[in-house]
Amino acid sequence: MLLRMMGWKALVPSANPLQSVICVAPHTSNYDFLLGKLYYWSIGRKAGFLMKKEWFFFPLGPIFRAMGGIPIDRSKRGSTVEQVREFFQRHAVFNVAITPEGTRDYSPQWKTGFYRIAVGAGVPIQLAVIDYSYKEMSVFELFTPTGNEEADIAYIRSRYRASQARHPRNFAESEI
Repeated sequence: MLLRMMGWKALVPSANPLQSVICVAPHTSNYDFLLGKLYYWSIGRKAGFLMKKEWFFFPLGPIFRAMGGIPIDRSKRGSTVEQVREFFQRHAVFNVAITPEGTRDYSPQWKTGFYRIAVGAGVPIQLAVIDYSYKEMSVFELFTPTGNEEADIAYIRSRYRASQARHPRNFAESEI
């Protein structure tokens, strides 16, 4: 309802896996987080999101957890992937949204943690878009990783070429 009042359309995906990594792009604005949460609430689904553990202090910690926040200790290289894989092992129903750009600023290189988490946990990747040109949000594809990281990442990135970011100059896929 709120999204509709804001002029946005929430397209409901047909697939609804119990576990998945949700690859959300483009991500060039703080508004993307708010829109993404509103989208998932509007289609009646829950998705967690990763945040630095340092943000989980009182009174913010309980609020972030209630919204689906997952505290991550980023002090050890590679530990984020392992921490999220453990979440999948402990929860029969678990979907986590990850922005592969890793920043709201321009970045020609995507982070591959979302892919490595999905492969390690044996879960599919939902490709989700926040498209400002059409004011549409959707999960438009359920992708099963093949294990060929380079080819799979290239394919996933190509699926976002036509997407319009809030700040297009910060979205590298618009250049491909």
